[in-house]
Amino acid sequence: MAEAPERNLALDIVRVTEAAALASARWLGRGNKEAGDGAAVDAMRIGFGSMHFDGEVVIGEGEKDHAPMLYNGEKLGRGDGPALDVAVDPVEGTNLLAYGRPNAISVVAVAPSGSMFRPGPSYYMQKLVVPGQARDVVDLDAPVADNLNAIARALGKKVQDLVVFVLDKPRHEKLIGEIRKAGARIQLQTDGDVAGALMALDPRSEVDVMMGTGGTPEGVISACAVKGLDGQILSRLDPQSYVEKEAILDAGVDLRAVLTVDDLVKSDDCFFAATGISGGEFLHGVRYSGRHTVTHSMVIRGKTGTIRYIEAYHDMHKLSSFSAVQY
Repeated sequence: MAEAPERNLALDIVRVTEAAALASARWLGRGNKEAGDGAAVDAMRIGFGSMHFDGEVVIGEGEKDHAPMLYNGEKLGRGDGPALDVAVDPVEGTNLLAYGRPNAISVVAVAPSGSMFRPGPSYYMQKLVVPGQARDVVDLDAPVADNLNAIARALGKKVQDLVVFVLDKPRHEKLIGEIRKAGARIQLQTDGDVAGALMALDPRSEVDVMMGTGGTPEGVISACAVKGLDGQILSRLDPQSYVEKEAILDAGVDLRAVLTVDDLVKSDDCFFAATGISGGEFLHGVRYSGRHTVTHSMVIRGKTGTIRYIEAYHDMHKLSSFSAVQY
């Protein structure tokens, strides 16, 4: 049965990521990641306060006593609309922002209440992210070379044509060696695995696949975008310390389980928005141009698979005359 168009919450939450990007961009390259992150958090909290939904942060930044972070369990919205799980990363890549490096972004994802995977005590997760053409040909337990060959065939490329996004961390030394041995190219970034997942999905990007271990919360956020773009994320909790491993086992979680995009976000009715803060290859950073400030964003609706790229011109004189956000 045909359905009438429903409200696209991605077009609401992108206003929140825009506000966070505008507020935090003032701290680009100034060496103070806490100040930049705090500005983004404050802007997000104010933005969410005007929205008509009953939201709860399930992927946040800190605990309740670590204000001003948007903490897990915090209630957002006016409480008079749909009940939603909310995942936030006000500044994904705080070091990138602090040191003026590319690909710092502001990210929000929402889905119906109870549909997002809750990381609990898990901080790290092994991930493999591919676009839709390769969603059914990858295996998290397969050798790196086998996966790269399968991905290349699915994309109609040679392995030598592929670009793999990997976080530049000591834990990835073996992975990087295996990718190089297979013949694929590598894009190394110090931070930003949500951005890496987006690059693997974005048809405009040169990145074809993301591999390696990054944040568990970031994996859940990324899954909302992956679902909307019909890609795949295969993941497994990958604790990086004895304390983290014991906490996960005590919580009764199976460390061997492979989690797919549908395990990380159970509902197709999910929404994702990201706004660039520092200039990057797939989202431009905040640009100041006289009276206007320009932002570039990506919004995705899971149910329809629609991806929108939004270039917004903000009249800072008008905004600053009434907005509670400090721009």
